[in-house]
Amino acid sequence: MKRKVGYTWKLREIMADRRIYTATELVPLLRERGIDLSASQVHRLVSGTPERLSLQVMSALCDILSCTPADLVTTTAENAGVRKTATGDLPTPPSGAEKFRPRPARILPDA
Repeated sequence: MKRKVGYTWKLREIMADRRIYTATELVPLLRERGIDLSASQVHRLVSGTPERLSLQVMSALCDILSCTPADLVTTTAENAGVRKTATGDLPTPPSGAEKFRPRPARILPDA
């Protein structure tokens, strides 16, 4: 069975816990640690969820915020659902579904 994996980026919450509220406050702290990112790059890092991140940036963020990588990234994994096939394998209807089917109409002749 396949597994679906994902992650949650929690940089903004950890920054708020440490009373760092804007990305511009983070820029000089990163520069002190040798990470030279533009203000827009840091803003994207704070406001979005990065797909790729260098370990040096991750290490600098952990040092600035006094946290671990596990605090910044929460991972999830769950079993992926079974894909439906086009071969006609239809799922069985739930029990009691016949109650919801319409009854055929009876047409009576005009009297």
